[in-house]
Amino acid sequence: MPPEASKPLDLVRFGDFELDLHTGELHRFGHVLKIERIPMDLLRLLVEQRGQLVSRDQIVERIWGKGVFLDTDNSINAAIRKIRQVLKDDPARPQFVQTITGRGYRFIAAVEDVESPSTVQAVNAQPSVAAEELSRKQVFGLFRMGTLQWRLLLAICIFLLLVTGAYVEWARSRQIQPSGRIVLAVLPFENLTGDAGEEYFSDGMTEEMIAQLGRLNPEHLGVIARTSVMRYKHTHDQLDKIGRDLGVQYVLEGSIRRDSNKVRVTAQLIQMRDQTHVWSRQYDRELSTLLGLQEEIAQEIADEIQLTLNGPHKQVVARSTGLSPEAYAAYDLYLKGRYFWNKRTTAGFQQAVEYFQQAIAKDPNYARAYAGLADSYALMGIYNLVPQREFMPKARTAALRALEIDEKLAEAHTSLAVIAEQYDWDWQTAEKEFRRAIQLDSNYATAHHWYAECLAFQGRFDEALAESERARQLDPLSLIIAADNAAILYFSRQYDRSIEKFRAVLDMEPDFPRAHMVIFAYVGKGKFTDAMAQIESWRRLDDSPWTWAIEAYVNGQWGHTEQARRAVGKLEQLAKFQKLDSNPMLATAYAGTGKTDAAVACLQKAFAAHANIVPTLKVDPIYDSLRSDRRFQELVRQAGLAQ
Repeated sequence: MPPEASKPLDLVRFGDFELDLHTGELHRFGHVLKIERIPMDLLRLLVEQRGQLVSRDQIVERIWGKGVFLDTDNSINAAIRKIRQVLKDDPARPQFVQTITGRGYRFIAAVEDVESPSTVQAVNAQPSVAAEELSRKQVFGLFRMGTLQWRLLLAICIFLLLVTGAYVEWARSRQIQPSGRIVLAVLPFENLTGDAGEEYFSDGMTEEMIAQLGRLNPEHLGVIARTSVMRYKHTHDQLDKIGRDLGVQYVLEGSIRRDSNKVRVTAQLIQMRDQTHVWSRQYDRELSTLLGLQEEIAQEIADEIQLTLNGPHKQVVARSTGLSPEAYAAYDLYLKGRYFWNKRTTAGFQQAVEYFQQAIAKDPNYARAYAGLADSYALMGIYNLVPQREFMPKARTAALRALEIDEKLAEAHTSLAVIAEQYDWDWQTAEKEFRRAIQLDSNYATAHHWYAECLAFQGRFDEALAESERARQLDPLSLIIAADNAAILYFSRQYDRSIEKFRAVLDMEPDFPRAHMVIFAYVGKGKFTDAMAQIESWRRLDDSPWTWAIEAYVNGQWGHTEQARRAVGKLEQLAKFQKLDSNPMLATAYAGTGKTDAAVACLQKAFAAHANIVPTLKVDPIYDSLRSDRRFQELVRQAGLAQ
């Protein structure tokens, strides 16, 4: 008989590494090394073509296929970099992968074919005579076991079956969400124009894609909010880490190139489980069709997700893709306004207002520009520490105009809800508007976040924490959502949990202002030393009048009368020369030091100015010493919080 043809072996060895070409596993000293799918596919190609030049075109065809448009240069470079990292290969003095500049790559290490695990397993599967004899003796030995031993063995087997079944069900529940809802993150679109001044354009594209995808089918597709994904801008975190951080199954990556009147958008949808590229496209368009292009990309992604997961989605009702020059100019200005609004600074808000107003001048019927203007005015009073009556009426006018143009704009409903809550203390209207916003866009994290606060101010803590958790799921890296979750726990007197949450925020961002509320949670637990240490830490970053107000409060509660008196004096002196609304700060200091009349008087002035501390009167432990005072009770009643 002719000899059997030899079969190619699956396992190869080079240096200290063994690569299974069949399964795609890389081993070193018996340990499996972690490597993503695309770098692994590229490594297998290089090893298969060892000693030969592998061009970039060959790599693209092997990994992504013909006719696929994506940023291959960056993708290939990243894959080669990850291969070198896992092989500990120096690109300057390579032992494994050599770069042939301008042409491609070559695998230069000596490769040895070894027996594959399947071959070894087949050989080992032939039992020896001695093994057969041993197995036979063990089997016959079982029949000589007593009844008690049989019962014990049977009980153990049943127990193991139950445990195994429970584990399988647990694992299955961890992999498949009961609701069938999947979560996607749109990573910051990369600005490839070479002009840092165009960052607003790529950021605006990111924000628009989040908004478009969030409206597709909120019940089945969750989209991570902008504040979380923007943390990955200009970072080199690996996708698997991003996927774990955000808790997503899919990631959309993209880039923007732009000249005077044209734009190129590249986008690719990646499945986190195995780093596979489910979908990738490149679009070249005139700038006047940009809004239509965004909807086109959003719809294609939804189609791919539906085909991949067999999940339902709604069709996006496309708007006209042909914008007038005035309409496009308004949209361009709107993107600039959002860019500066997201900076959350006094100067940023002022710049945002200017851009939103310019957008409205270009297109008086552009609802989103009015919503942006409302958002800016709604936050300016809080961030500038000035009376809210200076900006809230302007915010209301802008929000109402946005809704007059587009009644289904969730952002405008949310802005109107905040105005009703913070300025009008109209809790029924606030709740109605929050619910309407969530109904229109359940992926809008800010609506859940601010609604949670609204519920907490009314003492509805269970509902508030549920909404806060939903906001966190949609925006898992948001510091303000995390800090306000801790604030809700503080208001509900869950001081230990509140401290834990506040500390987590401060560990990420030591100078995040809202997280300094941990001081009050420390006081609630009687941890005055920790509270004073936190005040000193805050003061090193920002020596604002608030630090003296809180120092007076802490020392007053601690029984350190003289230190409290000095802090109150310092605060009163600063209040004379500050163009700030000092009544909330003074009310805090006086309440902590037992000056009930002075505290109530300041609260009455704050009430008349519609200060943003009024909604907290019912739940904030700061005012516990005032709750028996009839004047304070009347303020709570007038704020609509007496129920």
